Amino acid sequence: MKDITHKPETLRTARAQATLKIDGAILEATDHARSTDKGDALEASRIAGIMAVKNTAQALPFCHPIPITDCDVEFDLRDHRIVLDVFATTIAATGVEMEALYGASVAAMNLYDMLKPHAPKDTGLIAVTDVHLVKKRGGKSDFRPPSGLQAAILVTHDGIATGKKEDRAGQTVRRQLEDKGVSVTKYTVVGNERENVEAALDGLLKLGLDLVVTVGGTGLQDKDCTVDCVRQRLDREVPGIMESARAHGQRRTPYAMLSRGVAGIAGNTLVATFPGSTAGARQTGQAVLTGLLHAATGSC
Repeated sequence: MKDITHKPETLRTARAQATLKIDGAILEATDHARSTDKGDALEASRIAGIMAVKNTAQALPFCHPIPITDCDVEFDLRDHRIVLDVFATTIAATGVEMEALYGASVAAMNLYDMLKPHAPKDTGLIAVTDVHLVKKRGGKSDFRPPSGLQAAILVTHDGIATGKKEDRAGQTVRRQLEDKGVSVTKYTVVGNERENVEAALDGLLKLGLDLVVTVGGTGLQDKDCTVDCVRQRLDREVPGIMESARAHGQRRTPYAMLSRGVAGIAGNTLVATFPGSTAGARQTGQAVLTGLLHAATGSC
């Protein structure tokens, strides 16, 4: 299976469609599929489709089990065919299109099974055709990163500043930003002394960039002053950014609650404070970059 552990949950919907081609005489003989030897074919197929959506992961080995929060099957009886629409909704880290497609397939096959005893012959009069995805929403296709953003990264760590420790967390954040198309025009490393952090922050804010991300100094030790320095320079806090990061991280480690990270607007620049641990920085980026970059455009 594909690893989706790092992905945040979002609202996702899908609509899939299948067509059952059928001789009109069969529909007339079964009161338009409502009265067959096995019962109401439409209602039974609706139930079959819903159950298929809810159990897709048991049939398709690479599909993730996801919670289905809404699902239905609709039928449109036309001349010589029945068109089935399957709607599915989830709040999950992966999409629900395969569930909708599988539900449409199973619902159509159940119709076939219940109507075929009423066909004069076994072949040619009933056929399941054209199973396809009509549309889907949610996930990265609906949240494309903006283009042209410029950012700076400020790493605050004594060991990294003196060359005694490798800068992994900051480089992780850099890769995340660049993967989203953000141009990192300034990359600064300083120690944890307050005066150094304040001077570096002030210098970066004067550049008028779209985004400044600090990495480190979000913990509980006395030397962790980055959050305090950033907060003093914010004109407006945006609490939801770091609340989302902590909520995302808390599902992965009980230590996420200990981050004091803040985010907000300083002048025309959006500032966010990421943890100094590599895992913490990576998970924070996974949780907030989509919203963070949208906010950095100033269009909110």
